[in-house]
Amino acid sequence: MKKIPIFDLDKQYANLKNEIDPVVLRVFETSAYINGADCDLFEKNFAKYCETDYALGIASGTSALSLSIEALGVSEGDEVICPSHTFAATAEAIVHNKAIPVFVDIEESTYNIDPAKVEKAITNRTKAIIVVHLYGQPANMDAIMKIAKRYKLKVIEDAAQAHGATYKGKKVGSIGDIACFSFFPAKNLGCAGDGGGVTTNNKKIYEKVKSLKDHGRVSKYVHKEIGYGERLDNLQAAILNVKLPHLDEWNRRRNEIASIYTSKLHPNFKPPQVSPNAVSSFYVYTIRHQDRDRIIEELQKQGISAGIYYPLPLHKQVAFRVYKKGRLPVTEKIAKEIFSIPVYPELDNAQIQHIIDTLNGIIAQ
Repeated sequence: MKKIPIFDLDKQYANLKNEIDPVVLRVFETSAYINGADCDLFEKNFAKYCETDYALGIASGTSALSLSIEALGVSEGDEVICPSHTFAATAEAIVHNKAIPVFVDIEESTYNIDPAKVEKAITNRTKAIIVVHLYGQPANMDAIMKIAKRYKLKVIEDAAQAHGATYKGKKVGSIGDIACFSFFPAKNLGCAGDGGGVTTNNKKIYEKVKSLKDHGRVSKYVHKEIGYGERLDNLQAAILNVKLPHLDEWNRRRNEIASIYTSKLHPNFKPPQVSPNAVSSFYVYTIRHQDRDRIIEELQKQGISAGIYYPLPLHKQVAFRVYKKGRLPVTEKIAKEIFSIPVYPELDNAQIQHIIDTLNGIIAQ
């Protein structure tokens, strides 16, 4: 059997080639690269999909986070609570706004931020909470929103890995004050380069991010505030408009594959746990085993790729050493055991079975 990558963008493109190629060509033929009709259409489509009043295309998921934090009024010396078990961008965006990331531990069952730990970390300097829907699994938003209301804090949903996931029937990205998405190519909804977006139901927040992402301009050469060049380009928006109608079917297939893994993998593997009131988008299928490194090595020998998201928590990274405050035992334990196997919708049943047989065979050794 051919090698099985952790993501397979070649297959996705092959399946969509007849849809993608014409829109890419049209963008080049019209030379409408920035602030074009495709961007406007995508923002309208994505807001409708996420069941929010507003959406904006942004240059990247990282930029979406940074602009959102600024738009919420977080400033120098303020504290923003976030998990340590996440991609660096979550905390980088806080630091870029001269604020202080306060790392808290996660739930061992879902790998998402632990609301009880969030409440204990709140001080008179806390201004916001960033909730990461890691691996596509929605976090406990009811608990987080209650805490935020009690302490008058803002909530940012980091939905970079959770396009289309739902929590109690609500789309991820429609619950907090603002949500941030990444359209990095490997994501469930990915473009052909860097791309990101925000969603919100708050007009004031929407208008602030809209201004910040485009140099704070009122008209072409008139600027009301200091902004940035963080627009999503028209080419990426055109590709996202092609892919968005396929997202629900792709997520359905990801959930189908995840169910097969959960039912057939050896019980020594700890499968991901989806909350009963949530539907995961399964960006990756993440399992745990104490002999993780040997298992990954054996998988690679069999041509099966696996990833570790993430091997070193942020509070233990050199880049964030000045913000470290004590241990996060659940985060540190999980980081040593987790690994992710392919779960993209283009996997065929033979590949899925090969992955299962290989993993179960490694355990039997």
